[in-house]
Amino acid sequence: MPDRSPERLLRVDLSEETVESEPVPEPWLRRYVGGKGLGARYLYEELDPGADSLGPANALLFLLGPLSGLLPGESRYAAVTKSPLTGGFLDSYAGGQFPAVLAGALPEHVGLLVTGVADGPVRLVVRDDDATLEPAETWGADTAETAAAFPDAAVACVGPAGENQVAYATIASDGGDHHAGRGGAGAVMGAKRLKAVVAHGDPPTGLEDLRASYAERFREDAAGRWLDASGTVETVDFADEVGALATRGWRDSAFEGADDVGVEAVRERAVGRERDDTGRRGFRVATEDGETVPRGATAMSLGAGLGIDDFDAVAALGETCNRLGVDLVSAGAAVAWAMRASEEGVLDRSLAFGDAEAAGDLLGEIAGRETVLGDALADGVDAAARRYGGESFAPTVKAMELPAYDPRGAASMALAYATSDRGACHRRALPVEREVFDREWSPERAARAVAAEQDRRSVLWTLVVDDFVGDVFADLGADWLDAVGHDVADDLATVGERVWTLTRLFNVREGVTRADDSLPPVLRESVDGSSDGQSEGGVDPERFEAMLDAYYERRGWSRDDGRPTRETVERLGLGGVVDDETPLG
Repeated sequence: MPDRSPERLLRVDLSEETVESEPVPEPWLRRYVGGKGLGARYLYEELDPGADSLGPANALLFLLGPLSGLLPGESRYAAVTKSPLTGGFLDSYAGGQFPAVLAGALPEHVGLLVTGVADGPVRLVVRDDDATLEPAETWGADTAETAAAFPDAAVACVGPAGENQVAYATIASDGGDHHAGRGGAGAVMGAKRLKAVVAHGDPPTGLEDLRASYAERFREDAAGRWLDASGTVETVDFADEVGALATRGWRDSAFEGADDVGVEAVRERAVGRERDDTGRRGFRVATEDGETVPRGATAMSLGAGLGIDDFDAVAALGETCNRLGVDLVSAGAAVAWAMRASEEGVLDRSLAFGDAEAAGDLLGEIAGRETVLGDALADGVDAAARRYGGESFAPTVKAMELPAYDPRGAASMALAYATSDRGACHRRALPVEREVFDREWSPERAARAVAAEQDRRSVLWTLVVDDFVGDVFADLGADWLDAVGHDVADDLATVGERVWTLTRLFNVREGVTRADDSLPPVLRESVDGSSDGQSEGGVDPERFEAMLDAYYERRGWSRDDGRPTRETVERLGLGGVVDDETPLG
């Protein structure tokens, strides 16, 4: 068993070509623990308001938790930075082998904090609790090619999209099988001319009995049985059945081709499965570019979203995104917007839903900024809509493109999107999974459900727990922290609320107000709401505002501008943290 959890941080300045180890302040470890929590604390401390997300002052953190490599399920790390897409706080997560190897390479450190800009492309090689900078000969290579260049190491890298600073570029690990995807952490990495982090180490060992106990608990849980049977790809079937599957640029919320790209289609073509100690994960399928793992977002964003019902074509588009290093949710939304803009006469270019070849071509143009349209879409759908028009059907919140869970089928999902700290995100809270079975939720119930799930996720991402295995952490991980002797200042529920409030303070300091916690006009359109033709209206503006009022009240944020109040800040122990440039409610 580890003697204690890591207490240091490696600080890398690419401009000065220096690497220094420093202690993490002890109160920070007790109040923010690791992962998202420490990332939020460092980002709030390090950045001045209005800092350029693609400039040398922005910090990019690769963070672990006190239990990284020890927990059951898939090891994960947190990429934390200021988003070039939204201009606000960003935390993004990826799994696979890289996080466990990084934890083994940095046994005394919680991770890396990278600032500055290198003179030329570099890679950061991490081993034995230290890091060195070396020239990056793989600049220009895709994510799979970059990983293959280091067969004896675990690699997190950017592809062409990150090098070209596409606003939703990813950081890819395990050869592109896993991505810290949403919000553009890969663009920050590319702007710093950091091609890759190459980790050498043996994953940590210990707590085997506790790990085995929780792994078995998860295998017996409903979430574990679902993941073992279907992986995340079954979400396309679920969303279609309940009328919450955004289709053809948000024109519909059900897809007649769902069966052709859903779980049964994947099972038919699978050549294997991912596995970990909790059971089976995604399905591996073959494409012309090699094996890929299409997940739920692949079928939803690149299948239904683009009106493509050819499974092989959808899988190939997913692998294209993986290799280019681009978030397939935002990329799919960008291509869908362009197809709809073409059909409605906003763009002078022929693009049609269902055309997989045109979609693939446009993805390449975006990643390489090769054409005027590709360059515009590379900055996000909002940027393209400002340039060409078509704002009325741009599916964004805080400039981040919505995933394909359509909130017109479950209004609480609209609240979850609007209040997400990193922009439109279904992983912060997913109340659609419950509301679709009971559509009479009051505004107060919706607010309670969304806030509770956001706080719980903040705790789990502070520990950097596998998203799915975290569902069986009834005590939010207290047993695990006790096992490694990590002291926490408060109960973990308070930690989650504190971290969520701190990310809100960061965003408020960047200018976020109630006006930003709003929904795009496209969600007011009526659609066909289910595969049986049931009609769904748009999100009711009055109901949405009532939910937002209830949410602010529950959070202790001012109703008019969505700012945490002084009372809330003091209650959560943030009174000595908040600076004079952060307005309070």
